[in-house]
Amino acid sequence: MKPDIGISENHLKRIIALLTKTLADEVTLYTKIRKFHWNVSGDSFMELHKLFQAQYNELEENIDEIAERINKLGGKTIGTMTEFLEITSINESPNVYPNQKEMIKELLADHETIVKELRKNIDESNENKDVGTVDFLTGLMQQHETMAWILRRYLS
Repeated sequence: MKPDIGISENHLKRIIALLTKTLADEVTLYTKIRKFHWNVSGDSFMELHKLFQAQYNELEENIDEIAERINKLGGKTIGTMTEFLEITSINESPNVYPNQKEMIKELLADHETIVKELRKNIDESNENKDVGTVDFLTGLMQQHETMAWILRRYLS
């Protein structure tokens, strides 16, 4: 049954598409942070190991909330790495194991990419008359701004 929530079917389709891309970005970044969590080494090993764990735990919650929002709006949620990788804005680095500083730089760039994407998605959600998604995406954007800020502090 299609939701009757005051948003046209055409607008719902656009919102679901942008949420699906947001989901792909979150899952890809989540996977990358897990990889770095597993492979970080050096002087700040434990500190970064715990920082990366905190970030992927936060992303894990976001992922579920994004998937549920897609469903609330009448969409189907993709769920395979193949589907995610087809539409994500986040670059993977197969068989690359950077040092701590490079991990931080890469994750910082990824968070900043997601923040920029979310800003565009917030504007588009507003144009498509979905204040609920605007609010939801604003919260996600603020989380990524905070995660980026924390990583940026390691580089200054």
